[in-house]
Amino acid sequence: MHRHGYKGRKFGRETDQRRALRRGLIKALIENQSITTTLARAKEIRRDTEKLITIAKKGGLANRRLLIARLDDIKTADLLMDVIAPQIKRDSGYLRIERTGFRKGDNTEMGTISFVDDIELKGDK
Repeated sequence: MHRHGYKGRKFGRETDQRRALRRGLIKALIENQSITTTLARAKEIRRDTEKLITIAKKGGLANRRLLIARLDDIKTADLLMDVIAPQIKRDSGYLRIERTGFRKGDNTEMGTISFVDDIELKGDK
């Protein structure tokens, strides 16, 4: 038995729970510009989030609808497409993961995932 073609981490969850976890972490990252989570989760959501940012940078109605379908949230999709994507000036590598130490309870390695570029929301000033 080989593991070729199997992508992603399981996180000890069923498929629907894993999808909900990733979706929730991505929404939190887009809304807050930075989140602290386990290093494995941060590495896992970086792939999906960077793909969503690339879709948002292209613009258009079809891509907006694709973002809404993937995020399952119209407000977050609009925030990503209308506010965040136009402020990103690079073609790839939109996110950074910094190791922040180990969690006290179970000694799991933690990391902070955030945007590389400074993102200014409408309310921030």
